[in-house]
Amino acid sequence: MEGDALQIGLIGAGRIGQVHAQNLSRFIPQSSLCMVTDIVEANAIACAQRFGIPHTSADYREILNNRDIDAVIVCSSTDTHASIIVEAAKARKHVFCEKPIDFNLNRIDTALEAVNQAGIILQIGFNRRFDSNFRRIQKAVASGEIGKPQQLHIVSRDPTLPPRDYLQKSGGIFMDMTIHDFDLARFLIGAEVTEIYATGNTLIDPTISEIGDLDTTMILLKFANGAMGVIANSRQAVYGYDQRAEVFGSGGQIASSNVHPNSTEIAVENRIYKDPPLNSFIDRYRESFLEEMRQFVEVSMNGGPSPVSGTEARIPVVMAEAALLSCQENRPVRLEEIR
Repeated sequence: MEGDALQIGLIGAGRIGQVHAQNLSRFIPQSSLCMVTDIVEANAIACAQRFGIPHTSADYREILNNRDIDAVIVCSSTDTHASIIVEAAKARKHVFCEKPIDFNLNRIDTALEAVNQAGIILQIGFNRRFDSNFRRIQKAVASGEIGKPQQLHIVSRDPTLPPRDYLQKSGGIFMDMTIHDFDLARFLIGAEVTEIYATGNTLIDPTISEIGDLDTTMILLKFANGAMGVIANSRQAVYGYDQRAEVFGSGGQIASSNVHPNSTEIAVENRIYKDPPLNSFIDRYRESFLEEMRQFVEVSMNGGPSPVSGTEARIPVVMAEAALLSCQENRPVRLEEIR
């Protein structure tokens, strides 16, 4: 580290890479974003110009080979995550990596072993844990404020269907979309999921079935502490980005509603209404993206446990595999079946 700032390299200058670039360069004074790389170097150059990053390259290894860089932010395609983590660990650089670590559990385990051997910080980008609404639910459950948790309900619906070329590389709805909800479910209830039953269909675009994917799903969870949960996913909610959660317990319930661009309510003859929810995950989770990066910089500079460790991030991948198997075989799947 130079002075009091963590020297950081950004790998991947796409949409989420630019979110992190903005937060690091403008809102976290303890960080210094000194290089950005992208396989399309024009993207790296554009990102560097926008956020005042001094160095660019098309090759991420230039970041790993730079001894002045302390940490890397991995926002490249999922199929590169595990190998970059291994290389970064060998280079003794702390790693923040977007979810998931990989689609394959063996490659995940190889990456986690490299992290353990190197003794670096690895934090995975399950940003919903850092959302103030969901953290309040977690606090209420953990403290016993609503008694013993009995039921969980998560609604997670995107505003628009992603492009087909994205869906073909996404790993499927459970690995790409529901994986956030799998992590959130464990975070909110504070217990492990033991069994999953999932069902789904293509109700938005039937042709998605041609690539072996779904666009609409319902998932039932059983937790080790006896609680039960339901996750409702859709790739298209015409009214905006629908993100809600509720936990019902023996002593009450706590719920978070959608976030709107304003709190106004319009009342006219025969109806009362307000503006639709925020329409983008970047807008809805703006503060959580900032907070997760603040915490990564903090633990990288001062030590301490990772806010979302690789071991924690491995479990939602197991859950995604269990959900897919459940959907394929039309039966409940215990997580212990996934090896």
